[in-house]
Amino acid sequence: MSEPKTRVALFFGGRSSEHGISCATAGGVLGAIDRSRYDVIPVGITPDGILTLQPDDATGLTLADELPVVRDNGTRVFLPESAATREFTVRLADGTMQSLGEVDVAFPILHGPFGEDGTIQGMFELVGLPYVGNGVLASALGMDKHFTKTVLAGAGIEVAPWVTVTRARLAQDDDLWRGRITGLGLPVFVKPARAGSSVGVTKVKDWAELDAALDTAFVEDHTVLVEQAIVGREVECAVLQGRDGAPPRVSVAGEIVLTTREFYDFDAKYHDAPGVELVCPADLGEGALAEMQRIAGRAFDAIGGAGLARIDFFFTGEGFVLNEINTMPGFTPISMFPACWLASGVGYPELIDELITLGLQTAR
Repeated sequence: MSEPKTRVALFFGGRSSEHGISCATAGGVLGAIDRSRYDVIPVGITPDGILTLQPDDATGLTLADELPVVRDNGTRVFLPESAATREFTVRLADGTMQSLGEVDVAFPILHGPFGEDGTIQGMFELVGLPYVGNGVLASALGMDKHFTKTVLAGAGIEVAPWVTVTRARLAQDDDLWRGRITGLGLPVFVKPARAGSSVGVTKVKDWAELDAALDTAFVEDHTVLVEQAIVGREVECAVLQGRDGAPPRVSVAGEIVLTTREFYDFDAKYHDAPGVELVCPADLGEGALAEMQRIAGRAFDAIGGAGLARIDFFFTGEGFVLNEINTMPGFTPISMFPACWLASGVGYPELIDELITLGLQTAR
């Protein structure tokens, strides 16, 4: 008799500005997951936060120019009512209730706030549901650039100098905070503290551009980082949690090569805008790669990482400066996280399988 299939609830969409990116990621997973081993329940979350039952069809989940991708189709998905059961239920559009059966593991392919920040992870923990990826604390830390930097700096990992501001701080003492910001020197990057995919990010090369950059970032979050620009090669690597308490596994490096673009912005990442080349594996010497992998593993441990992460660096003449940790990186077949693992000998379907296995085995 064949083994019963593992039942996976795939969560995608969500309330953040990265809704469409999440849907494209989910499309990649639905198209590649091993159907001989897994049954999938696709749970699409609308921009209003409604949990809906979606068709198990990868073709409709692409990065659309117009949001939302997940629309309210009248269905409502309900998680288990307590930790005593793992049964999901759905209310269909005609009002009838139907069991979706027991779920073994949740797979939240969600980017940005209300998905990558520990919120949905906390919901899974409340009902005792195993899930793929980082836990509540690591997700919250990785989502907030200020606290990520604070923790990493405390662990002795070099990060770019930064100043964190809110509108309230600026209103209370504008001269003080602008003095701290200008003390970073030009150029700087202005970023929302809790957003991803370069949404709301501006490179400022003249202080006359600062107010507009702050306004752009404040649209995404009430806390904003102004960060000293680091001159160096942009390299990144993918991390997988070690099994049975073993150290994290780190891939080879990928590199973002800017040709005519100021930085690796949203259009370059997702709309194939010109001016950027992605190289994987990157041309790093053996010693440099080993050092990058060592720092990446340390950073993953420093935030209490589980499952996966993509860790971005600047490689300067003095060494590596850690830029960001992404606790649920882009996961389409052509994204840098799976590309780095493919160059390390782990294919896309194998990667999905490993993440599900880790999710089932990780003690929360």
